[in-house]
Amino acid sequence: MASSLFRNFQTYPLLLSPSALFRRNNGVLFCTLNSTTQTATQEKQPSVQTKVSPQSKVKTVDKLLKDYEAIIGIETHVQLSTLTKAFCGCPYNYGAQPNTTICPICMGLPGTLPVLNSKVIEFAVKLGLALNCKLSLSSKFDRKQYFYPDLPKGYQISQFDIPIATGGYVDLDLPVEFGGGHRKFGITRVHMEEDAGKLLHSGNGSYSQVDLNRAGVPLLEIVSEPDMRSGIEAAEYAAELQRVVRFLGVSNGNMQEGSLRCDVNVSIRPLGQVEFGTKVEIKNLNSFAAINRAIDFEISRQVHLHSQGQGDSIIQETRLWEEGAQRTVTMRKKEGLADYRYFPEPDLPGVLLTEEYVDSIRTSLPELPEMKRRRYEDMGLSMQDVLFLANDKNVAEFFDATVAKGADMKLAANWIMGDIAAYINNEKVSINDIKLKPEELAELIASIKGGTISGKIGKEILFELIAKGGTVKGVIKEKDLVQITDPAEIEKMVDKVVSENPKQLEQYRAGKTKLQGFFAGQVMKASKGKANPVLLNKILQEKLNAKN
Repeated sequence: MASSLFRNFQTYPLLLSPSALFRRNNGVLFCTLNSTTQTATQEKQPSVQTKVSPQSKVKTVDKLLKDYEAIIGIETHVQLSTLTKAFCGCPYNYGAQPNTTICPICMGLPGTLPVLNSKVIEFAVKLGLALNCKLSLSSKFDRKQYFYPDLPKGYQISQFDIPIATGGYVDLDLPVEFGGGHRKFGITRVHMEEDAGKLLHSGNGSYSQVDLNRAGVPLLEIVSEPDMRSGIEAAEYAAELQRVVRFLGVSNGNMQEGSLRCDVNVSIRPLGQVEFGTKVEIKNLNSFAAINRAIDFEISRQVHLHSQGQGDSIIQETRLWEEGAQRTVTMRKKEGLADYRYFPEPDLPGVLLTEEYVDSIRTSLPELPEMKRRRYEDMGLSMQDVLFLANDKNVAEFFDATVAKGADMKLAANWIMGDIAAYINNEKVSINDIKLKPEELAELIASIKGGTISGKIGKEILFELIAKGGTVKGVIKEKDLVQITDPAEIEKMVDKVVSENPKQLEQYRAGKTKLQGFFAGQVMKASKGKANPVLLNKILQEKLNAKN
């Protein structure tokens, strides 16, 4: 048994100190392991990708499930944005050189004792309240024991039988393009634990290196009820958790950095059956789109096996999602429930919360995504506008600040969802990075609505303010952009354009009325975009339709 456990470690004869297990590379400390196994993701498989619209994908899965029901639950790990780790004073900086933010506690050296970071408790209570959970005023930490090279202590400090929060739920709205609708998914529990380190695998798979920077980083694990029935529901559930932790400020929720990691459990059962089918866990899901696609693939795989009379071949296992091949593959089989030999953590006291402490945190909670969506809906915004604006905390705050300055609600939403969102996406920045201020967007909307400038000029001013900052009034004055609203002045420009284009005038009067746009464009060009469009079109129509 011992030889099978340790066969992948490099061994060195006559080691006299623990430091001999490590080697230095460019001043960075590494622990090196040999690896003789090949992971499922290293298998060479042909990559087949087909572009399918969201609606057709949903219909395909729905068709497959006409005789079956999918049962889906998610375990989500949220990395907390604390300044230091859970049980020591080491910071955690994503992307730092390996093994540069560690200490004897992170490394699990004998004789070290953990000291709980109080921010972990605060963030756990915040998230528990935000997810409508019942808080345990008295909880504790436990040791979860298992062997893995990136777990230096040989156990993980977690919570087992008394988690800090239980029995909650999350409300969300599905995107309009997926049929819309409101959903409510149960939360089984939220518990605190520490993260493990990270294995860095060599390119040829011959050895692995251990980076302990992440060891001891505080996590909250959120376990859902098996309430989801499709890939899109599961993806939207995960996205809602991301929104919640970001609105609370307890985590940045960046999946690409591992700050939000989801393991999905999928099973199917014939319609009407009460018992659950055999559960399959899926890992390696680094985006919401991957969660959606992986679940839909796994549902299709299991339905196909059932329809072929091979339902017994579905076994309890962990599968990896291969993004390139767009499929799940076996990672490891689960013979049964793992025995982690939990017992209370002897080096940490119990966690005792008072009602006063919980109430103080409850009163400090910000407006959460679900509350914001309902408020926007009550304001009269469409569901498409509601989902866009409430999706990002910073965008929602920008919109609220703009409306608070007196801007028309719908016009503010249109500008933010249109030109501002396009700029942000193209430049790959956040709304906090642009130099346009909410009060200036409100001023811009008022200037267009009041006739001071045209919508076209408004766009030019918008992009100027986004890139350089400043004020609407300042740009209008500096560039002389005030809209021309004098009918006599506009009439002179119209007369000039009509007289200079006799051929087009003749064609217009012969029935090609679309040429009105040509004349309007010429007048706008002559006025440098400053002619009032409503007044211009009125005068132009009178001139074009005049008998003489």
